[in-house]
Amino acid sequence: MGTLLAPSAIIGIVGAGTMGAGIAEVATQAGHSVRLFDAVPGAADKARTRIAGSFAARAAKGRIAGSEAEAAARRVTVAATLGDLASAALVIEAVTEKMAAKSELLGALETVVGEDALLATNTSSLSVSALARALKRPERFAGLHFFNPAPVMTLVEVVRGRETAAAVIDLLCMLMRAWGKTPVVVRDAPGFIVNRVARPFYLEALSLLERHGADPATVDAVVRDSGGFRMGPFELMDLIGHDVNAAVTQAVFEAFDRDPRFAPSRAQAELVAAGRLGKKSGQGIYDYRAGAARLPPQELPPGPKPTRVTMEGDLGPAEGLAQAIMASEIPCVRGSGKGCVVIDGATLMLTDGRAAERCVAEGAPSNLVLFDLALDYRRARRIGLAAGVSTHPSALAAAAGLIQSLGKAASPLPDAPALVMLRLVVRLANEAAWAVADGVANEETVDTAMCLGANYPLGPLAWANTIGPERIRSALTALAKAEGESRYRVAVRSNVTPI
Repeated sequence: MGTLLAPSAIIGIVGAGTMGAGIAEVATQAGHSVRLFDAVPGAADKARTRIAGSFAARAAKGRIAGSEAEAAARRVTVAATLGDLASAALVIEAVTEKMAAKSELLGALETVVGEDALLATNTSSLSVSALARALKRPERFAGLHFFNPAPVMTLVEVVRGRETAAAVIDLLCMLMRAWGKTPVVVRDAPGFIVNRVARPFYLEALSLLERHGADPATVDAVVRDSGGFRMGPFELMDLIGHDVNAAVTQAVFEAFDRDPRFAPSRAQAELVAAGRLGKKSGQGIYDYRAGAARLPPQELPPGPKPTRVTMEGDLGPAEGLAQAIMASEIPCVRGSGKGCVVIDGATLMLTDGRAAERCVAEGAPSNLVLFDLALDYRRARRIGLAAGVSTHPSALAAAAGLIQSLGKAASPLPDAPALVMLRLVVRLANEAAWAVADGVANEETVDTAMCLGANYPLGPLAWANTIGPERIRSALTALAKAEGESRYRVAVRSNVTPI
């Protein structure tokens, strides 16, 4: 098996679709000869042409030498039959996400490859241990879950099945590092790390749409401009494809015995039924057809410039907002009251999970305006604001004026429990804690996977640490009380310590 690390080792790839071709490109870039097989006539040839074109494009941009691009392209050959993979040191299957098809293929591959060869699956949702049942030697089989596009994304989830030998996991991790990837070792569990922990990012956004009539463009803008994410949940679902996203959610939901934490969205099911799959179909949450107008996020009209600001007590995770105010030209003082910002005719508080109207009913000032969580209030370009129906419009205007005076956009949000960013973050952190408690991976590994595999600006558990466990628990409790759902039940960070 040690010869696998040598560039002379041959890598077999079965499945010449987007993922298979991408993995082949990564392997040949690392110096390996790659044999690419696909049961569909001509598919492997087309993939080989795409790979050669990718290397040529890099050479044209000066990223690699022309001779290097040509040599890399020549190292990819098309296998006419599975038998042509007999000399491969590692064969990675990347065929359709169906248990029966993958199991049959793996059984056939085992009869072809040598005694020292390793087998791997690029499955994103199927059980590696279940797939291993098709093999007589399951100890040499593991998951290698690459992310799309494989040549660009650095994360690879190395999935340890029940029978996978420890030496195989170690060797695959060394190989992935040699390929320029960051491997994370994951216990075989539904959705592994990324596809499991990321579910709330989509499901909570869809819940805001269904239950509270949230404007997708505004939610996406807040998540990008305030949360630091590269894409908002709605535009990301449009990019992934609602059919694909919904299928992953359904698979995880069923694998977890229909746990409410992963319950599929009715709104997304309706999009799929209507053929609004996202960019690939021309319509999804947004309209991508030629000439279609893209509605901008909602922003509050210019509010009055504050004449005086009092920051009462410790603002906790929102202390960055206090620092931004103090660094501005706005007259301000620090008080010793409960954590809030008091300006002309308005009291601003960071959402604690309760809706503004609920806060007022439970004793908060009647001129209350809630503001949403941000990754870094000093750098945030937008802050979400919400007011209850009993809050006077002048209070919301005053709050908007403060945010705008700091050079940021102020976007109105529905008066929903935990607003947008806090809702997403506490659910992501909670699911990450569930994954750790289930033994899927440790905290550092989970955070690394979410940053590299899902492009999160901060790992969910690291973000939870900045917010504090009490705020996380209180927000989840408020969500559970308001929404009446067990999906918000609090996880445990370990066997002893709750999140």
